[in-house]
Amino acid sequence: MVSEPTVASDPKPDKGSQARSAARLAAVQALYQMDIAQTELENVISEFTAHRMGPDEDITPPDVDHFQDVVRGVVREQRMLDGKINDRLARGWALARVDATLRAILRAGTYELQRCEQIPLKVVITEYVDVAHAFFEGDEPGVVNAVLDKLGHEMRGDGDQHGADK
Repeated sequence: MVSEPTVASDPKPDKGSQARSAARLAAVQALYQMDIAQTELENVISEFTAHRMGPDEDITPPDVDHFQDVVRGVVREQRMLDGKINDRLARGWALARVDATLRAILRAGTYELQRCEQIPLKVVITEYVDVAHAFFEGDEPGVVNAVLDKLGHEMRGDGDQHGADK
């Protein structure tokens, strides 16, 4: 009797990593709202945690602590983050002139690279490239990949092997 070959299935991400992925998307949306509508930090955090991050049967709810850390951290460190991003953008690009959503993605990703060292470099970059794909079909995900990759290797070095996934 010949047995069927075993097919390795992709492991499903754990709920914690799914919750952090959802938190990243929510953080980008909150940062966008703050940028465009000039919504105050505490108001946007309250709105998102009370009305946009509630339980849903079909999706894993966002990690509220990670969401708040990213949003508060970006606001607190925005000048430093913007300087780092501006220095890594291609010639002729300026962060102040790029799309507000792209700005929010780059700021959140740079903050995580700088402050969330327990999350592997590749995870941070992949997650924010995925967020960019949710909003853009053009070159923007490539811009996110290039900028975060440069920053990540500068901040963490090439041997990033921190912590667990996502």
